Amino acid sequence: MVAGGSARRRGQRAREEAERWARRSREANAVARRYEKAAEGERRAAAALLTLTAAGWSLLVDRRWRETQTANVDMILIGPAGIFVIDVKSWHRAPAVSGERLSLLDERLDAEVPKLLAITRTAEEHVAPLGVAPIAVRPTMIFTGHRLNARYGRTWLLGQEDAVPALLDEPTRLTAPMIRAVATHLADTFREYETSSLSELNGAAAVAPEETISLFDPDDAAEASLRAALRAPIERWMTFLHPDQIALTRRHWNGPARLSGPTGTGKTVVGLHRAAYLAELSSRPILYVTFVRNLPRVQEQLFRQLCPAAAERAEFTHLHAWVQSFLAERGVAWSLNKKLVDHAFAVAWQRYGTDSVLTDVDPAPAYWQDEINRVIKGRGLTLLEDYRAVRRHGRRMRLRPAQREAVWLLYEEYEVLRKNHGVHDFNDVLVAALDELRRRPLDRPYASVIVDEVQDLTLIGVRLLHALAGDGPNGLLLIGDGQQAVYPGGFRLVDAGIAVKGRGGVLRTNYRNADQILRAAMAIVRDDPFEDLEEMSSDGRRDIEAAYHDGAVVNADADDRGTLDELLIEAIRDRPAPESAPADAAVLCATRRELDHYHRILTRAGIPVLRLENYDGRPVDAIKLGTYRRAKGLEFKRVFLPQYDAMIRAGEGAGAADHERAELARRQLFVAMTRARDLLWLGRVANTARIGP
Repeated sequence: MVAGGSARRRGQRAREEAERWARRSREANAVARRYEKAAEGERRAAAALLTLTAAGWSLLVDRRWRETQTANVDMILIGPAGIFVIDVKSWHRAPAVSGERLSLLDERLDAEVPKLLAITRTAEEHVAPLGVAPIAVRPTMIFTGHRLNARYGRTWLLGQEDAVPALLDEPTRLTAPMIRAVATHLADTFREYETSSLSELNGAAAVAPEETISLFDPDDAAEASLRAALRAPIERWMTFLHPDQIALTRRHWNGPARLSGPTGTGKTVVGLHRAAYLAELSSRPILYVTFVRNLPRVQEQLFRQLCPAAAERAEFTHLHAWVQSFLAERGVAWSLNKKLVDHAFAVAWQRYGTDSVLTDVDPAPAYWQDEINRVIKGRGLTLLEDYRAVRRHGRRMRLRPAQREAVWLLYEEYEVLRKNHGVHDFNDVLVAALDELRRRPLDRPYASVIVDEVQDLTLIGVRLLHALAGDGPNGLLLIGDGQQAVYPGGFRLVDAGIAVKGRGGVLRTNYRNADQILRAAMAIVRDDPFEDLEEMSSDGRRDIEAAYHDGAVVNADADDRGTLDELLIEAIRDRPAPESAPADAAVLCATRRELDHYHRILTRAGIPVLRLENYDGRPVDAIKLGTYRRAKGLEFKRVFLPQYDAMIRAGEGAGAADHERAELARRQLFVAMTRARDLLWLGRVANTARIGP
């Protein structure tokens, strides 16, 4: 053994031990400094946010999460713009956001977000019974000492100096009573630590003086929210979400899903809130599509009120506009010309319809044009054998084999003439888009496709949207109600290859219509069976719960057309309440001819008019004017239906086709009546028996 070797080894071990303790000390000191820095950062962030309390906001500071001693919530801010669950960060640099990556220099910091999202979900669950939608609850990170305003998934990233201006610039979502109720509820849910590092701020940041916080019941808070929405402009009402509807906005479905329910149950509103929720979860776009041409503009404007931060990631369109744009981008030629298409059918009818067995069923060519558009081409049929066997959903009149063969001859002649003209009809364009999509899918698929008023599409249109969305989780949501179908024909989802069993929801409570209006409308269709994409009802009676509120149905009878028009003008000018404005009212007509007539009548009376095809969802001090079909998906405080019974009486007759036309007319009238929330005015020329209430 070398002399001194043992001492050197002991000395080396001592130095290593000392270095280890020194390293631990340095690490402990660094952790302590980080906590001290974080506490100082929280104080500075809280001081900045406290300025909002003078404007009616409430701030909860340093709260316990799920009654644990280790997990905490830095702050919860409640104000007109909603609820913000805040995590304060005192990083030496502002983070960088690139796609789905959150980083500081080269270090990925994505793991900082899941805890904040989990706390946010807890807050969402606790405020849902108060009528607060998930879109109003925002996970937020505030970075002290930096300038920043960015988005990472659902999470809002704000610099300390940017926070207050950005929050004040947000749209209003909560009323003052709701702010107090929510703040009180969350203060009880997220308890304050007994010893808080920010205790000196808690007095100033409290929800409100103790004596001003009244005890409340969740049902009372939700009822107060309903009353506030009833007083607001109709556009604000169209984004109102009841607590019963909230769960559907954030439900996870592992494939295509369906949302159904009777009129007035808020299907479209749930769809809009779900689109907002999904848009915040993904960087890919959301497609919200419907069949009604003017409705996407309104829905887009409502969506911007709900979720302005995600407005650029949601695309609102009607089906044919999307298809035409898609084909143009792919360089696929098409030519839509309704005049030439109608001419081709008219010539085909002259040659193969006027003297055929079809006239024994219905001599009107419009019925058979619908048969071709909605049944043969609308279902993508190309063989007579398939048409012979197909179930004609939505068409009540049975056709014998000879009659189906006559229809097919009419169809083939129409196709020859159409092609000779070098034009396409809408079904041709849908088929071309479906073929192109199957040939080459989208380079950047949509995160989700939400289809509103799905019952009005053709089967080929639904197949196209299914191909667009696929069968992935939350990829396709179909919203609709067969009782509100305003076009002939129909389909089953299974025919489109879509399975939704176990995925979806049914809304049963009508929040829109006053009880008197709902009962009057249901009386129109109560004896009419309808097909609802998956099954057929025995009659039109529905199990609908009503959230009753005050309203009225007014029947106005006149001896002649001129007198009826005078009664209409008088009723429009006679506002039932001071806050009732022309912007909240609509005159709806069955036909375009009637539409033009009432445009002249209203204009001569000095009443400002906005046609529904020009309405984009923003409040305008003018009465809305449109057809029953144009009003699909819209709501108004007051609705006026002059000569509401004319179209149904025109469709009455003894034949099976007459019954089918009258049934369709009743559904269209039913849709028009249920656009009314508070007042429904039904005008008619006397000397005919009433068909309504």
